[in-house]
Amino acid sequence: MDDDDRPRRRSPEVELGAASLLASESLERYSLDELDARVVLLETEIERIRAHRRASQAHMLAADALFKPRNPGPTS
Repeated sequence: MDDDDRPRRRSPEVELGAASLLASESLERYSLDELDARVVLLETEIERIRAHRRASQAHMLAADALFKPRNPGPTS
């Protein structure tokens, strides 16, 4: 696998795209109904991210198990 094919890790200094924009946006202009709708939308997105994270973690664990060096056992 070439280095270009591997997922790139972001440094902590890198903005997290739309999430960073949302976190800095003023909420003053939103009505209560709009705020409620926004909360539902964000909670749905959080669950989607968590599900993707769980799937990614399971994939990593499976890969680790597959490529983990095996102990040869005692030799006598």
